[in-house]
Amino acid sequence: MTAFLFGFLSFELYAQNSVTLNVNLYPIQTLLVNTAQKEVNLEYNTREDYRNGVVSEQQDHLIIYSTGGFQVKVSAVTAAIDKDMLSNIIIMPSSGSKPLEQSHVMYTGKNISEIEQPIISATKGAIDKNVNISYKGAGNDALVGLTKNNTPANHTYTVLYTIVSQ
Repeated sequence: MTAFLFGFLSFELYAQNSVTLNVNLYPIQTLLVNTAQKEVNLEYNTREDYRNGVVSEQQDHLIIYSTGGFQVKVSAVTAAIDKDMLSNIIIMPSSGSKPLEQSHVMYTGKNISEIEQPIISATKGAIDKNVNISYKGAGNDALVGLTKNNTPANHTYTVLYTIVSQ
């Protein structure tokens, strides 16, 4: 009888079942402009400004999040009358305070136009990385004739940054 009880106590109930776990990873690209830098000014105030050009450097201007390789492109919206003026401005990207991995990124300065142009190409993803952007206005007196009647002239553009997977 003892053997029977001992055998009964060591008897275990056992059941097993399973599930399939699917982990679905989708590509994400997010591009933000630093909220404190939503307006950029190029000021031509002196003879030297017209001669040498002016630069507005925006530190950590763009914030990038991408799960894979990507390109950042730039274009602008402008009135037909201002197209010549717009082509005198260069966008120059460079490493920010949290830089993209240097061995996998290429920065290219471009004259702004209505046509989208790549300024950053990266073969690897980036999580919350920063890019500096310098806006450089032409020198060599290229903009001297664009003021009228000795009054200040204001030209306003919407600059569009776009991120696409690569």
